[in-house]
Amino acid sequence: MDPEEKRGPFARFLSSGKYPLDQRIEDKKRGIGRQRYPFVVWGLTAAMVGVMIYECVVNYREQHNPVSFKPTVNPMLGPSSSALINVGARFPPCMKLVDDIPPSFELPCMNTTDLNDATYCTIEELCGFGGFHDKEPNQWFRFITPIFLHAGIVHLILNMFAQVTVSAQIEREMGSGGFFLTYFAAGIFGNILGGNFALVGIPSVGASGAIFGTIAVTWVDLFAHWKYQYRPVRKLIFMIIELAIGIAIGFIPYVDNFAHLGGFLLGLLVGTIFYPVISETKRHKFIMWIFRLAAIPLAIVLFVVLTRNFYTSDPYASCPGCRYLSCWPTDANNHCKGSVQLPALAFIHLHRSQDWLDEHNCDHQDDP
Repeated sequence: MDPEEKRGPFARFLSSGKYPLDQRIEDKKRGIGRQRYPFVVWGLTAAMVGVMIYECVVNYREQHNPVSFKPTVNPMLGPSSSALINVGARFPPCMKLVDDIPPSFELPCMNTTDLNDATYCTIEELCGFGGFHDKEPNQWFRFITPIFLHAGIVHLILNMFAQVTVSAQIEREMGSGGFFLTYFAAGIFGNILGGNFALVGIPSVGASGAIFGTIAVTWVDLFAHWKYQYRPVRKLIFMIIELAIGIAIGFIPYVDNFAHLGGFLLGLLVGTIFYPVISETKRHKFIMWIFRLAAIPLAIVLFVVLTRNFYTSDPYASCPGCRYLSCWPTDANNHCKGSVQLPALAFIHLHRSQDWLDEHNCDHQDDP
């Protein structure tokens, strides 16, 4: 019996299968993985297209247009920010108490198309999903739901292209089980990191964090199998450029760089644990197991520490300058200062302040 056949299923799961070493090396060079079809990627892609249609239906129901052009234009050709919040975007005021944006804080309702004639809804009403338990924001599931949501058609097309190419190949190489764990661990952690350090007044959606997690696995593959790669230095240069472009995209409205960076980091750790690495020598195998054993507690610690930090009163305090990793300072966003940066919110505050002044002046003039 082949020695590979004598190993247990878990040992085979963390290696490259039951086939002889020479065959695994040849399969690696030819891009042949554990399975032929990326079933998880296909299912996720179909689900995300369906959810995008639902988002547009929600916006059409409220604004009579599937794409938001008023009161602000969504550059991704998708729903309004209020609609994104309502369908499950990561939005910290829906998840915990935020001093600047309490549950009673009012924003334009989803049907608003003119800020001069707007109707206002409380944060609790906009967050939907049956409101808050005991009147305190508690929608923790918004660490997960944004993975399936996208800011618009442009956002969806870009992410799905990456998903059915890069992510699909990673699933073929890892197998559906390891891929599923890597994909969702990266996506959820990306939202946890973004929840900690991104501006809390900006809704965030997208599968980018999860996809960046699968991109990180290609880095694990490159360095673990350097000798089997065709022109590895050139490949590394292209991967660095690809990563830089992805980070640049993270400054676009509704897209969060922290989701990208967090997903990439967890993808490196979880990918190290589950990616099937070919080891020709005992030394290489020993090194890989050291990395795996180190990655497990590190991933757990990152999840626990950042989840606890998110629920503190001021997550920013642990890294005041981190917000600039996902926010390009401009006059429109008050140079990334403060926490509330929803589109047109400055107009809302100005409009309400003027109403208050007008009312105050009228009352003063009526005094005898």
